[in-house]
Amino acid sequence: RPPNLSMEAPAAAAPARRGVTVKDVPAAEFIHVYAAHLKRQNKLRVPKWAEYVKTGCLKELSPLDPDWYYIRAASMARKLYLRGKIGVGSFQRIYGGRKNNGACPSHFVESSGKVARQILHDLEKLNVVTRDGEMRRLSQEGQRDLDGIAGQVANPQQ
Repeated sequence: RPPNLSMEAPAAAAPARRGVTVKDVPAAEFIHVYAAHLKRQNKLRVPKWAEYVKTGCLKELSPLDPDWYYIRAASMARKLYLRGKIGVGSFQRIYGGRKNNGACPSHFVESSGKVARQILHDLEKLNVVTRDGEMRRLSQEGQRDLDGIAGQVANPQQ
C-alpha cells in the first residue's frame, strides 16, 4: 500500500465532551439518584393522601415503596427533560397500563391525573418546571440540576 501523501490533515479525533447530560446515563440509576436528591433537599412535600392513594384505577393496591412519590417526581422530571413540553394527559398515558378485568378482556387505562398534577405543581414550586400555556416544560434551573445529577451518576468518584 502506498503511504498517504495527500496534503489533507488527518481526521481529528472527536472533541472532548463538555458535560454529561441526562441522555448519557442509564434511566434507572438517574431516577434513583435524583429521587434521593429530592428527598434529601426536604423541599418536596409528600401529600398526606400519598400513603393511601393508588396511582391509577388499573392498580389494586397503593405503592409499597414509601418513597414512591419522590421516584415518580424524578421520573417525570426526566421525561420532561427528554420530551420537552408535556401536559398532565400525556403523563397519564405514559404511566398508564393494562387493567385486568378478570374474565373480560384487558384494556389500556390511564393513570391518575391527580398524582401527575400534584407532582408537576410541586416541581413548579421547586423551579424545576415552568408552565407554558397548558403544558409544562423544564426550566433552565431544572435542566442545570438534572445535568448536575447526571454528572454525579456518570462520575461517582467526584
